[in-house]
Amino acid sequence: MSVDSCLFREAAAAPSAVRTQLIANRDAIGGLGKALRQFAPRAVVTCARGSSDHAATYARYLIETRTGLLASSAAPSVSSLYAAKADLRSVLFVVISQSGASPDLLAAASAAKDAGALVVALVNAEDSPLVRAASHAIPLRAGTESSVAATKSYIASLSAVVQLVGHWTRDEGLLDALDGVPDQLEAAWQFDWGAAIEPLRNANSLFVVGRGLGLGIAQEAALKLKETCGLHAEAFSSAELRHGPVALVGRGFPVLAFAQADETRPDVDSLARELVGVGARVLLAGSQVPGALTLPAIRAHPAIEPLLLIQSFYRFANALALSRGRDPDRPPHLRKVTETV
Repeated sequence: MSVDSCLFREAAAAPSAVRTQLIANRDAIGGLGKALRQFAPRAVVTCARGSSDHAATYARYLIETRTGLLASSAAPSVSSLYAAKADLRSVLFVVISQSGASPDLLAAASAAKDAGALVVALVNAEDSPLVRAASHAIPLRAGTESSVAATKSYIASLSAVVQLVGHWTRDEGLLDALDGVPDQLEAAWQFDWGAAIEPLRNANSLFVVGRGLGLGIAQEAALKLKETCGLHAEAFSSAELRHGPVALVGRGFPVLAFAQADETRPDVDSLARELVGVGARVLLAGSQVPGALTLPAIRAHPAIEPLLLIQSFYRFANALALSRGRDPDRPPHLRKVTETV
């Protein structure tokens, strides 16, 4: 198996996809931002599955910290299986999907619109049923993605969220930072995390840690380690890990931690020091703690750093999968489009 897998090529194309997206969507998202200010939602609900749901985790943190609105995640089965009715008047309902075809997401979007919500879809397939079901659709513009494990479409989801929130809140600093993301993604792709391969080559399980805006990429990294590397990985916030799961951590137990330069980094650093103290093998991206293996990262706007960290991680995940004798393009029992009800 070559290093040049489909996953590798598609993740390497993320900078180009984001560059195209930012230019092509600028006017439409600018108009949507104005519409959201006029709509003045009382709350925000996100709805997604898999990697897209990890992008929704990032969206909820960015929306709550930038707008002060309550943001929550919808369980699609509430609409698709239980057919329960919710009062979503004056609510912004954000659906994120690559294919835009999963029946449960379509049912949730339709039910939300019927319940009075403004439905905004972030979707890669521009001719999908979800585009037609939404009040507004934002194309991710990631292009065709053949690898079962999503990469560039996930990063495109994050950048679309940043662009939407930036225009909605008229945050020029955030939008200026976003303009630099394509070049920063190219630089992040070149980082070598190879030193982290040996601690994980024969591992059976590990924890992946993040907090705040970094929690979504911790969730995404854990999923990718399962899919591509056959490695049992569980994602936790640095706070939640202390509420029970840390009891599993002993000498040599691997922990991959992500830290962005905001109010959450001191807590991630503190946890990393605690885990090093009990003998855990801590791999830390975005910060430095004595005793932990430092993975190189780019300093950027705190809301942008998670996009750059996950880009470096994707290259690492491809290399780790190959080192473990796995084909990152062909995870067992999985297919590209998963349709759940």
